[in-house]
Amino acid sequence: MTSMVLHFAPQTCARVTLVALEETGAPFATRLVRFMAGDHRSPAFLACNPAGKVPVLEIGGQSLTQNSAILPYLARTFPAARLLPFTGDALADAQVQARLAWFAADLHPLVTRIRMPQFFCDLDGAPARVRELAMQAMAFQLRSVEQDLGQQPWLAGEEWSILDAYLSWVWFRIAGAGFDTAAYPNLGAHHERADARPAALRALAREAEAQAELERAGQTVPLN
Repeated sequence: MTSMVLHFAPQTCARVTLVALEETGAPFATRLVRFMAGDHRSPAFLACNPAGKVPVLEIGGQSLTQNSAILPYLARTFPAARLLPFTGDALADAQVQARLAWFAADLHPLVTRIRMPQFFCDLDGAPARVRELAMQAMAFQLRSVEQDLGQQPWLAGEEWSILDAYLSWVWFRIAGAGFDTAAYPNLGAHHERADARPAALRALAREAEAQAELERAGQTVPLN
């Protein structure tokens, strides 16, 4: 078995890869990236990911970055885990990839603008406007998902996939930042189902340990 090491930080989108690894049942190690200590700008970390971001999955000494690449790799390497509904049909599999790209290219940037608007404009009053516009855009993006989850338990249909862990992370990030969760009861119920899975609970436990370590060192990231 090729050794795997996940570089991660709690509450970041690396949670999605962490859940995926737990779902596979394969052995892996984790390395905590302490942003407040500058780990993400260290030469060693930048050698793994020049972008200075998590997640990074080391596989036999080689680095793979971006959830949209890591998750398909894990899905194909551990097909028994049924992480993604790949069928071998070119168009159907491309549609799965498109949904992953939707998370990475559409939802995730909005999450960042909702949680850290000051990174996008620091003029007086501008961060509040950045957040407001991102909230509006997020509401638009999630409208069809809310409808779908009123008809089916999981994002891809009747069976769970790692897409659900990605959606659950998005919900976690925006629900704690003033997003109108009351307008999306199906998404809220989905989040509870997704986070109740044994693999998700194990991933969240790992995160809690890492968060406690950061708190003891006074290195928690101010995300609000």
